[in-house]
Amino acid sequence: MGRSQDAGRSAGPALDKAVLDAVFSEFPFGLHVLDPDLRVVRFRPSARFARLFPLGDVTGQPLIEVLRRLGIQDAEAADRAARRVLATGQPARGIEMPVRNAGDSHRDAVLSVSWFRLHDEDGAVLGLAAVALDVTQRHRAQARLRLLDEAGARFGATLDVLGIGRELAAVAVPDLADIVTVDVIDSVLRGDAPVPGPAARNLPLRRVGRADGDDRQRGGAAVGQMSDVSLSPAYQQALADLRPRLVTGLAAGRGWAGEEPELRERLLSAGVQSLMIVPLSARGVVLGLGCFYRLHGPPAYEQDDLALAVQLADRAALCLDNARLYARETSAARVLQLGLRPPEVPSQAAVETAHSYLPSGAAGDWFDVIPLSGARVALVVGDTAGRTLHAVAAMGELRAAIGALADLDLPPDELLERLHGLVTRLGGAMGGFTEGGPEDGPMRASCLIVVYDPVTGECVMSTAGHPPPVVAYPDGRMELVDIPDGPALGQGVARYTAVRRTLPEDSVLVLYNSALREAAQATTDERLDRLRDELRTEGRSLQATCDALLGILTARLSRHDAVLLLARTRLLDSEHVATWQLANEPATVATARGLVSERLTAWGLGELAFTTQLVVSELVTNAVRYATGPIELRLIRDRALICEVTDDSSTAPQLRYADDTDEGGRGLYITAQITQRWGHRPTPRGKTIWTEQELP
Repeated sequence: MGRSQDAGRSAGPALDKAVLDAVFSEFPFGLHVLDPDLRVVRFRPSARFARLFPLGDVTGQPLIEVLRRLGIQDAEAADRAARRVLATGQPARGIEMPVRNAGDSHRDAVLSVSWFRLHDEDGAVLGLAAVALDVTQRHRAQARLRLLDEAGARFGATLDVLGIGRELAAVAVPDLADIVTVDVIDSVLRGDAPVPGPAARNLPLRRVGRADGDDRQRGGAAVGQMSDVSLSPAYQQALADLRPRLVTGLAAGRGWAGEEPELRERLLSAGVQSLMIVPLSARGVVLGLGCFYRLHGPPAYEQDDLALAVQLADRAALCLDNARLYARETSAARVLQLGLRPPEVPSQAAVETAHSYLPSGAAGDWFDVIPLSGARVALVVGDTAGRTLHAVAAMGELRAAIGALADLDLPPDELLERLHGLVTRLGGAMGGFTEGGPEDGPMRASCLIVVYDPVTGECVMSTAGHPPPVVAYPDGRMELVDIPDGPALGQGVARYTAVRRTLPEDSVLVLYNSALREAAQATTDERLDRLRDELRTEGRSLQATCDALLGILTARLSRHDAVLLLARTRLLDSEHVATWQLANEPATVATARGLVSERLTAWGLGELAFTTQLVVSELVTNAVRYATGPIELRLIRDRALICEVTDDSSTAPQLRYADDTDEGGRGLYITAQITQRWGHRPTPRGKTIWTEQELP
């Protein structure tokens, strides 16, 4: 043991020198030794740095000069860090320093430098040691990851094919390429795509993205134009076999560059020294090509560059395919939306209507004007959440459901409750149609229903999460009707409230969708004043007023449908309506027949007297039999002859087919046979049974 320790002590100086020599000559990092004045005493740069940044012999030179010659971006800060270590003795580890190559920016590097103070056995400061590691490759790998992250965020922010092509070109310049072009198969822009697998030859390509690092146009197709790259076999082959290509032998004419001299000369004249051709494909569908060009000066592309280009292309292709599918769905939804719109709004005795509808794409906004019994009319405006095929389909189903429920002649609040229950029950089967599709949950829809009676002037309104209507009175007053806002259809608990107004003739009801209210960008009073000014314009039709209003309100509206429905109220006069209050007694039946015959004769409808008397006899007899209070009889001459009998009984009549041996039960059946339509509706004090007969 003693001899071993003695041998170690005797070999110490030699061993220390051998280790130091090995560190300076063999280790793969740079090592520099500086004296207390921070002048270089001994140094050894790494092999790569000696090749990229030849400094020659810097022995005796100040550190700041060496740093500047080396190309350290902030040489003064590095010098201050070294002096701080020299003064405090606290090492500084892993300080990263970007290094600029004055002759070639593509050969820039990054050093990770650590500083350590040197001192002898007595503690006297001898100087500094600096260890420099080349971390350029690590930085480049991190930069590639950042580029991919940025690309994913930019590609995923849009569902527009042109936008994604533009972003792919922009994100790759100048970090990966000096010029980038992006071309897609022309049918992709329409939402179509070739069959899965390699693309057929000579498919037309359209340019959707282009970026030039120095902003100089070097010829070729501009964005939106047809591209000519598909005319080259090299590009065609990339589409056919879906394999990326790295081309570095342009000047030497190697590979296909020698087989296509015209293309080679065109690329060389544009300054291209290497390029990458990367197919764009996703889900087995070929979408187009991304082409990356590097000009003379930077080093030619390598396999790492091709791998990065492929990753960028894969991310872009997936987003392009999503955009293609979205375009196809939007187109289908638009066709469906146009098909579901009412071809024309039927004329009504109750109101004069005007409507304007400005679509911005596939959306679920709609309106309806539905004729009801008794010459009444229902005005409906609503929208479903989303801008997809699901939203449009949900809109169509909602309109069909409202039309069916309207035949029940329910008050607006009860109709909304029925509709809410229907949407809730059917759930995903009918309307799990949100922005993302059925899997995202139940449908969200709003709806406003207004029912107007031209006989009494009564207007009943109820809303399910939709903006309330505005009433413009003939005297110039404006009212934003205060309707308790019920929940949207399919959401929450179905509690809706009906609000009643008695409107004078020539009042105007204004119904609209929520996008118009938001687009107005004004207070309620300002919106009402603007609306009043437009409605009071002399010599303008209601439709012209509606169009003018829509133009004003949509000036700031870009991405939403706009729906505006105006209805000017009318009141039916004695030439069209006759109403009698009758006592609830058997003799009333004969009285009713006489009143009806007299009025029909006055209206010139004597030929309908017999059938109408028969109908009145049956309906009044039922009222006398089952009700206790007074009976109201009404005749309305509208599109048809309408007969209504109102009583205080809430029992709904049931049509039955009497047996041959039954002594009664045939009255309602006979009524149904001699009239065009019949039905009943609830009223605040009971019910109304009505019939319609065709006018001669």
